[in-house]
Amino acid sequence: MADVTPQLDGITVLNLASVGPAARAARNLADYGARVVQVSPTLKKGAKQIQPPFHSYGAGRGLERIQIDLKSAGGRAAFLDLAAKADVLIESYRPGVVNRLGIGFEDVRAVNPRIIYCSTTGYGQDGPAAGWAGHDINYLAMTGFLACTEPRPDGGPPIPGATVADSAGGGLHAVVAILAALVRRSMGGDGQYLDVSAAEGVLSLMSLSLDQFLATDEVAGPRQVLLTGRYAFYDVYPCRDGKWISVGAIEPRFYRNLCQRLDLEQYAEQQMQDEMQDEIRAAFREVFLTRERDDWVAELAPNDTCVAPVYEIPEIAADPHFRERRIFMDAEHEEEGKFRQVGPILAGGVREQPIHRVRPLDESDAPALLEWVGYSAEEIERLREDGEVE
Repeated sequence: MADVTPQLDGITVLNLASVGPAARAARNLADYGARVVQVSPTLKKGAKQIQPPFHSYGAGRGLERIQIDLKSAGGRAAFLDLAAKADVLIESYRPGVVNRLGIGFEDVRAVNPRIIYCSTTGYGQDGPAAGWAGHDINYLAMTGFLACTEPRPDGGPPIPGATVADSAGGGLHAVVAILAALVRRSMGGDGQYLDVSAAEGVLSLMSLSLDQFLATDEVAGPRQVLLTGRYAFYDVYPCRDGKWISVGAIEPRFYRNLCQRLDLEQYAEQQMQDEMQDEIRAAFREVFLTRERDDWVAELAPNDTCVAPVYEIPEIAADPHFRERRIFMDAEHEEEGKFRQVGPILAGGVREQPIHRVRPLDESDAPALLEWVGYSAEEIERLREDGEVE
């Protein structure tokens, strides 16, 4: 029987962010079995992080929580005591803020030389844009992602339907960096500081287009290169029911299979001929409009044609493939009731999950966490009475 022990069992992570790339990284690390402690500001003086909707970021699945006033001496000391026993720390403050608070990398390394300290920002810790505020759309804009995507009717770049920069450029970027640092540490290395830039993570996703320009001066704008829709075999087409189908038949044999199934074999040897693309695209469109999308998918997808349905969100939740793959799990909120959510689905995650009971927002693990790092009951009570820890 395969070992079902989560890969990161025994690793403790402190996460200082409630949203964005850092929160996504913490979510993934928790899904891999790490003990993740969510560190938030206290309500003292009105300090409060953005509170995402109850269902966001796994609805707090598997996280422990503590609120600390990092501007107070007692709160800062308590945080450093937690950091002394942690393996990983993730933060997403503006560059320089953690140093001013006294919880920067050097402060934490002084109490824990083995710490993996991961700072996630939009543009990195230095450089002309380091201080810029931003969100997903800004990082996608600055890295060419938007400019390579089919424009809107008004000619402007589209607004993507997924937070690519937060999720992959920042969150998964941070996870990969953290795991690499943990591997290095396990082989005798020291702790490490990680400067994770969401924008640079998107640049790595854009490397095919960037490398193409750097090597050949060819610009990968919309409809200009293979992966931005230059050819009819890499595009989306409407079907009779108004739904859409995607075609990605790059390899010649897949393209020939597609032409045969569409009864358009006259185009089978003209796959890469630029002067034929408008005609081929028009022919594909005309044929796809003769049947409903799911009929086409049923015929084409199993027959090596590289097609798939363009799903809307409700269709994803009902798709039999994703259901069989156990993508979703059940959760329950005291006020909102039962709901489903995306479970730990990255490779190696444990997909058989019990119902997740969403904890009340005011529920804290502060006493247990402080006891874990050696605080007495009296010390814990004093910190809580003074409002330094909640």
